Amino acid sequence: MEQRSVLVSGCSSGIGYATALGLKARGYRVFAAARSAAARDELWQKGLETVALDIANGESIRAAVTEVLDACDGRLYGLFNNAGFGQPGAVEDLSRQALREQFETNVFGTHELTHYVLPAMRRQGLGRIIQNSSVLGFIAMPYRGAYIASKHALEGLSDTLRLELAGSGIHVSLIEPGPIVSAFRANALQAFRRHVDPTLSVHRATYEAVLARLENQTDEVPFTLPPEAVLKKVVQALESRRPRARYAVTAPTHAFALLNRLLPTSWMDALLKRAAGAENRR
Repeated sequence: MEQRSVLVSGCSSGIGYATALGLKARGYRVFAAARSAAARDELWQKGLETVALDIANGESIRAAVTEVLDACDGRLYGLFNNAGFGQPGAVEDLSRQALREQFETNVFGTHELTHYVLPAMRRQGLGRIIQNSSVLGFIAMPYRGAYIASKHALEGLSDTLRLELAGSGIHVSLIEPGPIVSAFRANALQAFRRHVDPTLSVHRATYEAVLARLENQTDEVPFTLPPEAVLKKVVQALESRRPRARYAVTAPTHAFALLNRLLPTSWMDALLKRAAGAENRR
């Protein structure tokens, strides 16, 4: 049987790193993409084929796809769109530039990477597009508006793409993690400091708690799982004969998905505000 090739973006750490190594261990030919040369060197030392990719840069995306398709003779079976980051901050404090940077990576770059691999998948009549979304792809919580908007957009694009690809042999699945051990918090802290000045905001008291949470890398959210929990769902999306449209990861994702269907909006709002408040008080 031909070894199947998979491109994984955002492999510097966390989910992407664990998924790339886990898929290689299962016999896949993995192209591990990362922006950092140091990260790519570490991945290469682990036996992975690496590719330079800055998901926010169109030229980088085109070059990476060309390199991967040349290496696998145009037969790319899977794409796991994992690269992304979170921009914290109250919606009223977010500039156009902050939102643009959030969408350039989490939506536009992800879409462009998918756009460039789809012709190859159509030629071979099969493929798997797997999008790393979030529990925040279907609910909202305070002070995460940019990230939430980007993940809601990603889910809308993915649902539409799934319908448009019906009958092509190409399947689209969304992975919806809750809290996962990763560098997400450290990256969010950098984004916050880049775009939000707490001293000028009416939310400055809340921001003190937000910053304390982001700076505390050892204080994990309850029900946090290791990145291998996402790997398990990626494997299912790649190997199931009929992959699901969505794969929930972690107890909070399962719980909020159920409650979002059952509770009135006002009740759900109260629950989400309480959950966000409890998180910032830890």
